[in-house]
Amino acid sequence: PVGYMGQLIELDERLAFWPSFGNVSAILTDEGLVLVDSGNFMLAQMAHETLRGWTGERLHTVIWTHGHVDHVFGVPLWEDEAREKGWPPPRVVAHEAMPARFERYAMTAGYNATINTRQFQAEERIPFPTEFRRPDETYRDRLDLDIGRERFELHHAKGETDDHTWTWIPARKLLCCGDLFIWATPNAGNPQKVQRYPREWAAALREMAELGADTMLPGHGLPVVGAERVREALSDTAALLESIVEQTLA
Repeated sequence: PVGYMGQLIELDERLAFWPSFGNVSAILTDEGLVLVDSGNFMLAQMAHETLRGWTGERLHTVIWTHGHVDHVFGVPLWEDEAREKGWPPPRVVAHEAMPARFERYAMTAGYNATINTRQFQAEERIPFPTEFRRPDETYRDRLDLDIGRERFELHHAKGETDDHTWTWIPARKLLCCGDLFIWATPNAGNPQKVQRYPREWAAALREMAELGADTMLPGHGLPVVGAERVREALSDTAALLESIVEQTLA
């Protein structure tokens, strides 16, 4: 079941997907490469090398879906490359709540290392980073980016985190949903970690289900292809979360 991890999936000549513990989606535009997420703090080098085997185009923009440490690392590798080649540096865009998350992470790194080691049942202590590259541009509710004659519509949602972003690329009918869908029961609660938002999460899933996306690229797991399959995945997950909320309140 994990044999696909780390192997680049080319969905078409301008769209690639790197599945790992924290997926990376890569969209080629006329102005350069756009990434949705940039890699796990332990695997970012591998993500960079794999994507560079697919395209040599400069990195224009990175959109971070949320501030968990399996999604927001590796940008300095791309910045170093841009300096060496004389390219403009890539910009990073994320929700406005993300910098505060990074500040909390740096302050509580020891605690996070302890609970992550416990959660993932690791034999050795899992390290937790203390330095974070901040986003260059943040937004509150919605932000539209026009890059290389393509529109990227960024929408804020509360779900697994308070700083989540899902991205809709209408011309491609492509949805990048982050960890709002992960091919598993949604991680809607962990008593050792901060509050999660199942009610708002379900509402975001319902909104995405109405888009008519033909392809959905999640934060974990493989792409979902086909409009009916995308709608089913989002709607079923929303129904599960709604049931959890209703049963808990009852």
